[in-house]
Amino acid sequence: MKKYLVIGNPIKHSLSPKLHNYWFKKYNLSNHNYDKRKVTEDDLKKVILEIKNDKLAGLNITVPFKRSIIPFCDILDKTAEDLRSVNTISKKNGKIIGWNTDSLGFLDCLKASNIMDEKKSVFILGAGGVTSAVLDALWGFGSKQIYLSNRTKDKAIELKNMFKDKFDKIEILNWEEKPKKKCGIVINTTSMGLAKTDLINIDFNEYENKKSNQEKSIFIDLIYSQKTNFLKAAEKRGNLAIDGKIMFLGQAKYSFNIWTNILPKIDTNTLELFKND
Repeated sequence: MKKYLVIGNPIKHSLSPKLHNYWFKKYNLSNHNYDKRKVTEDDLKKVILEIKNDKLAGLNITVPFKRSIIPFCDILDKTAEDLRSVNTISKKNGKIIGWNTDSLGFLDCLKASNIMDEKKSVFILGAGGVTSAVLDALWGFGSKQIYLSNRTKDKAIELKNMFKDKFDKIEILNWEEKPKKKCGIVINTTSMGLAKTDLINIDFNEYENKKSNQEKSIFIDLIYSQKTNFLKAAEKRGNLAIDGKIMFLGQAKYSFNIWTNILPKIDTNTLELFKND
């Protein structure tokens, strides 16, 4: 049996096992199984040893370990190396390989939503491991102005330095501070919203879009397991609200391809898996 895991903390919300086990069944990979495991920083080395010892065939990594897993990799693919973020682990010729499929996943989200143009400025909440992938995708779409708000300024500064040559402007804000200028797109890349009581304390009243002929402001939350308060409030203001399902499905699709050489189709049946989630 080839066993795969997604690791993170928290991890209860993850729908990765439901998706990957569906694809294993669909593509007749009956000897493959996928599960989830809550871990701490101290557990990362042990999990990697399970891959080295063939107890695990592959791994997905979610918050908050996408950067801290890097020292345990022997090789990084170019995207993971450039973004300093890993969400997928495989093994080849005894070497542990770290990959990043988040950037492609977010590109899928932008393409499916048909929302991007180069005139839109973007306000991003968070500067964690997935934020670099979001910035990479936004750069690919031609966005020019970025505003970053994060609890730890050092992480935001690190991202600014990483992408300073790719955007006309990257401005760092204090946590829950917002740009003076109204942005076309606002993205929550943090885990704030996994709990139903989570609130992001930013007043977005100037983003009211109640007139039918008014251009819609776009709010994106990378959380996919439920509609967050961040998105509920956006809908009440008349904003376009997009959750993280398309990105989640996209990054999973490319991880699945790394492990099996099969690129699964995301069709109506796949989307039906999450109808009640």
